[in-house]
Amino acid sequence: MKPVAIFRHFGTEGPGYFATYLDDHRIPWRLVKIDAGEPVPSDPGPYSGLVFMGGPMSVNDELPWIPRVLALIGAAVKSNIPVLGHCLGGQLMSKALGGKVERNPVKEIGWGRVTVEASSQAREWFGDLRQFDSFHWHGETFSIPPGAVRLAASPYCVNQAFALGNHLGMQCHVEMTPEMIRTWCRGWRQEGIVGRAPSVQTPAEMQMDLARRVDTLNGVARRVYDRWIRGLA
Repeated sequence: MKPVAIFRHFGTEGPGYFATYLDDHRIPWRLVKIDAGEPVPSDPGPYSGLVFMGGPMSVNDELPWIPRVLALIGAAVKSNIPVLGHCLGGQLMSKALGGKVERNPVKEIGWGRVTVEASSQAREWFGDLRQFDSFHWHGETFSIPPGAVRLAASPYCVNQAFALGNHLGMQCHVEMTPEMIRTWCRGWRQEGIVGRAPSVQTPAEMQMDLARRVDTLNGVARRVYDRWIRGLA
């Protein structure tokens, strides 16, 4: 099998549990370190799938690699090479497919409930799961691109996931590990949070009962990843 290409846009936002999942299923993968200056491939053909991770930047920023990533996503979708996006990755997918990325009404940071839509497409990706607690860390959000279907929402962000055939874009972070959460919490003050907001948790709140919460989230990730790898050539 051709490897899955995983694109890292920021040093602390790597593949996390997704890499563990691929290893467990003996699926080869390659990490493309955009944050370290690695070039964006112009052709998705050498890969069985493309996966885009998170990052603190906006897809609307004038960064030289963003247009290349958008073009790569478009080429992959046209060739039916499965694409998977986490947070910034989902936003990149939306923009590449004709959607918009704008500021969310509030920042959503920490653990929060996600509700799965009651549709056949949502059942295809999430099975019988109707709600789950996911990890969030974003200030912007995507629209559902033309032809895609919304799969999930949260109280603070109406678009948490969308699917277009074998392609899945997510606003929430199902790929988290305990180590990633601890690392991200060290940068919490950089978010400039003033006062208390119901959509934002403190580092102490985010790390409460961490092992159990992440283990449960990994179970949710396995559901959607199981569906996604079905599209791999």
